[in-house]
Amino acid sequence: MLTSHHPRSREPQQPVPAARGGVAGQSGHVLAVGEPGPRLDRLTRTLVSTGHEVSHAEPGDVSRQMRHSPPDAIVALDDVDDGLDVIREVRAVPAGRALPLLMVTSDPGPTGVADMLRGGADDCVAETSDPVELSARIEAKLRRVPVPVENLLLDPRTGLYSQPHFLGELDRELKRVDDSRTGGVVGMVGVAEIAALEARLGPRVRREVAERLAGVAEKLGGVCDRLGWDDEGHLLMLMPGVDEDTARRELQNFANAVAGTRFVVADENVRLTPAIGWTPLADCADRAQAVANARNAVEESIRHRDLRPVKYAAWMRGTHRRSRRTLATALRTLLSALSPVLVLLFGVGIPFVFYQQMYELGWDVGSAAYWVVVSGLVLSAALIVLECLFSLDAKPRPERPAQPYPPASAVIAAYLPNEAATIVDTIESFLRLEYPNELEIVLAYNTPHPMPVEETLREMARRDPRLVLMPVAGSTSKAQNVNAAVTRVRGEFVGIFDADHHPVPDAFQHAWHWLSNGYDVVQGHCVIRNGESSWVSKLVGVEFEAIYAVSHPGRTRLYTFGVFGGSNGFWRTDLLARTRMHGTMLTEDIDSTMRALHERARIATDRTLISRELAPTTLKALWNQRSRWAQGWLQVSLKYLWRGLRSPAFTTRQKAGLLVLLGWREIQPWLTLQILPVLLYSAWRAGGVDHLDWAVPVCLLATLFTLSAGLVQALFAWRLAVPELRRRKAWFWRYLVVSTVFYSHFKNIVARQSLLKEVLRDRQWRVTPRPGDKAVKRT
Repeated sequence: MLTSHHPRSREPQQPVPAARGGVAGQSGHVLAVGEPGPRLDRLTRTLVSTGHEVSHAEPGDVSRQMRHSPPDAIVALDDVDDGLDVIREVRAVPAGRALPLLMVTSDPGPTGVADMLRGGADDCVAETSDPVELSARIEAKLRRVPVPVENLLLDPRTGLYSQPHFLGELDRELKRVDDSRTGGVVGMVGVAEIAALEARLGPRVRREVAERLAGVAEKLGGVCDRLGWDDEGHLLMLMPGVDEDTARRELQNFANAVAGTRFVVADENVRLTPAIGWTPLADCADRAQAVANARNAVEESIRHRDLRPVKYAAWMRGTHRRSRRTLATALRTLLSALSPVLVLLFGVGIPFVFYQQMYELGWDVGSAAYWVVVSGLVLSAALIVLECLFSLDAKPRPERPAQPYPPASAVIAAYLPNEAATIVDTIESFLRLEYPNELEIVLAYNTPHPMPVEETLREMARRDPRLVLMPVAGSTSKAQNVNAAVTRVRGEFVGIFDADHHPVPDAFQHAWHWLSNGYDVVQGHCVIRNGESSWVSKLVGVEFEAIYAVSHPGRTRLYTFGVFGGSNGFWRTDLLARTRMHGTMLTEDIDSTMRALHERARIATDRTLISRELAPTTLKALWNQRSRWAQGWLQVSLKYLWRGLRSPAFTTRQKAGLLVLLGWREIQPWLTLQILPVLLYSAWRAGGVDHLDWAVPVCLLATLFTLSAGLVQALFAWRLAVPELRRRKAWFWRYLVVSTVFYSHFKNIVARQSLLKEVLRDRQWRVTPRPGDKAVKRT
């Protein structure tokens, strides 16, 4: 039996301190694994008597004990299933793959020993062996000369292929593709935060981050069976024999898993943003091209930070980018010139000709279209009235939080050339916010060139450590700025704001009342603060009350889900880190809403959660802003309507809401335009306009009801507006008149133009100019 050489000694000797690494002449820290009992006690006494530091773990608790106190070697008893369960448990932990593992067995038969060696044990010792032999075997393992990982096929700690061996595997798969055309994909994973981590923690973090990412991939399993890494710390992924849809789905699952995990890197708790690029093996002539293509795609993915895997395309090479921009500019110019003509052609001319031709064939389609248009107008008006009525019964904010106030973060997204006149005033308003716990204010901004206001901002940050300045290099959108900030913030929840927003002092406290009571996102009430600047800003001021005080609360109550409006919205940080924002979507806020709802997130709307912002002051600026909104809603409708109607994540009532918000919203502007071809057709059929009977009772009633909906909406907007706007009764009367005779048609024209722009893939982001402080007249 394994016993001490000092039989007279009844007390266990004290552990001998040991240097890590098993240096000759010193014993190491040994983790003894086994069920508590006489066998484990004897093993412990033997290890202590031979100079080892000993800690213990029961089967099933090895992983936790290894993290708590990493050993230099493991000695385990074959208590369970001949020790194979213990071997599998040790080797399943990345840190346990490289540790010496010795099994102490009560049955040293050749079959059992062979099974344990094949199962992953380094050595087997009979329980009856001399303690000196056991100690010598442990020390031999600790003193063995390490083999460089680059010379191994696999890193025993992580299962990662070294770069030379990974490239060898890639060569073999490329040959198989040439021979059999079975397909396959090679991917590369970068991390957007790696440069900042390396600057703070040193170059070793690149390898450590790659290991963490490999651990996520291994846990997920799937079709990626070979992982490697390159000298820059990118994780390499080989997915042989899979089609592109499967590869994209697997890579997306991997990205979501990484974004939803908090990692410990160099003893710090961090979030990581995976940037995934991939390319089909069939498109690559050799391994150098495959790796280069994947790397180019990674660079494109890092720009967006939105978790979406990017497939390599030829334009991603620098030499192709300029020609692509030139072509896009030419198409946009052509579109601007032809879009009014195209709208009239598709919306009026073609339908009129169609009605004529069908009438010649004996089908009075035009008359049926008339009733469809009338019904559509009545339906639109009825939906507006319903939203108004439901807004009166909007769910009130919980009176108190369900949990103590946690640390919180505000993210202000800014494009400095557009925000220079307002950003200092905005930051000062945020530094005046009241919150009973830590509140950090992160300014995530981009600028094509240094600006004088940056020095002012740096001085403000030096005076108040709550302000964190985060320049986002290479950013071209608000989405990229927010995505960069979400991995940096420390708060349990985060408020997202544009650079002209001034939230009320208790905004973050009230937002937590919702979030702590089971909600994931809460959208506040955006109020215009420069209404006196122009007739356009007055119009928008009232419209925002109709949207945020009436429509949003009414729809939330009617359809049981809210919508994130892009600013003055508060998210649980974990959800935002998993969801991110997609910069390719012109309304990245609505896109994020849909993806959050697919995760069954609960979104509330609170019209008492106020933030004041600036409205466009010219008709051109308003056109550009509403054009982007309309096209963005169209993108979301095309992407999510059908998917949402088929999704089990939505109830029947919510699917009805999706039909209205994403379906009817896109049909209605084109349906109202059909009034023109229907009237032309009716006049043609009657022999002239003077032969038409305009006093049709149903038509008159429908017209009156449609007009009354605008009156009802304006009345509700005034009744539910914030006090400073409710005093401006003249603004609401002006809004009613202008909206009836002009603004409703203006928005319909914008919506129709946006459809043509999306068809031609004109997705240019036109920045809404911010008036300077001197131009802002307080209401």
